[in-house]
Amino acid sequence: QVQLVESGGGLVQAGGSLRLSCAASGRTFTNYAMGWFRQDEGKAREFVAAINWGGGSIYYADSVKGRFTISRNNAKNTVYLQMNMLKPEDTAVYYCAANYLHMSTSAPEYDYWGQGTQVTVSS
Repeated sequence: QVQLVESGGGLVQAGGSLRLSCAASGRTFTNYAMGWFRQDEGKAREFVAAINWGGGSIYYADSVKGRFTISRNNAKNTVYLQMNMLKPEDTAVYYCAANYLHMSTSAPEYDYWGQGTQVTVSS
């Protein structure tokens, strides 16, 4: 089992920034690719970003490219999502997820999920 705990969400004005963190425990962190997804009320869960075990391979959704940055610190068993130039359409619950060995943009392929953290961007 891998336990994931997100933090860092909140309310921010459009154009502002937030940094989300996801602390992992329970299994060898470097065995897992990590991803961030988001889900707004009434909508499907949406891929945001993913990073491989070493940080050398990264994917972003087109909607966040150039604004969001995913990173990981394997010594701290933590993955981050730096979100800049936030827009009202970024409002959602943000989830981190762990996928054994493989990167993916597909939510069903992830093995473990955190409880989510709310991000609200006001206009």
